[in-house]
Amino acid sequence: MAIQFWMIGKTKEKYIQQGIDEYKKRISRYLKVESVVIPDIKNASKLPVNELKKQEGLSILEKLTPQDYLILLDENGKDYSSRGFAKLLEKQLSNSTTNTIFLIGGAFGFDEAVYQRANSKLSLSSMTFSHQLIRLIFWEQLYRAVAINNSLPYHND
Repeated sequence: MAIQFWMIGKTKEKYIQQGIDEYKKRISRYLKVESVVIPDIKNASKLPVNELKKQEGLSILEKLTPQDYLILLDENGKDYSSRGFAKLLEKQLSNSTTNTIFLIGGAFGFDEAVYQRANSKLSLSSMTFSHQLIRLIFWEQLYRAVAINNSLPYHND
């Protein structure tokens, strides 16, 4: 069982990628984590938003297996405290023999078919962040959850 973080397109900013790499290194001491980059759609800027989301959705859905547990990072998802997210992660790790996939969509969000396939939705904040920056925020929160679950001196209540 692995925790996977899927994203549309590569991380463009070097400082964001450096932060992600640091948290991935820390997390990998405690559990198996992977990043999966779903390639950007070609000529995306020339497509209507709905068509772009549909094509991104097809790229996502073709990579999933029926056993994958898919959690969308979505502004309308469930809010968790850091401790609540740590419990969710612990539950996923103990109750599942499949991959748990956290997915961040493209700049315009998800196609309806992806929402239909999702097992759950998670909100990291009611604020809006760029889909590039939210990658780093997610990895920090994932590390925080791992730290909580392993009694590491990182999280302070």
